[in-house]
Amino acid sequence: MPILESMFGIGIPELLIILVIVIVIFGASRLPQIGEGLGKGIKNFRGALREPPEIDVTPSKDPTSTSDSQKPKA
Repeated sequence: MPILESMFGIGIPELLIILVIVIVIFGASRLPQIGEGLGKGIKNFRGALREPPEIDVTPSKDPTSTSDSQKPKA
């Protein structure tokens, strides 16, 4: 697997050592929760990159403008 080894200089043995350290720190029972949270975060990040920015078209309330109820009655 030359592609995996050339990526950041991390090979299969290093990845296995990292996996063992993560299992020792968090425990095997929490790994599915961590993976699920990480997957949702990546999915939300990719979705935010693909969506066009939302444009706010709601009219702003200008405090200097007067409405009908604030106009002096003649």
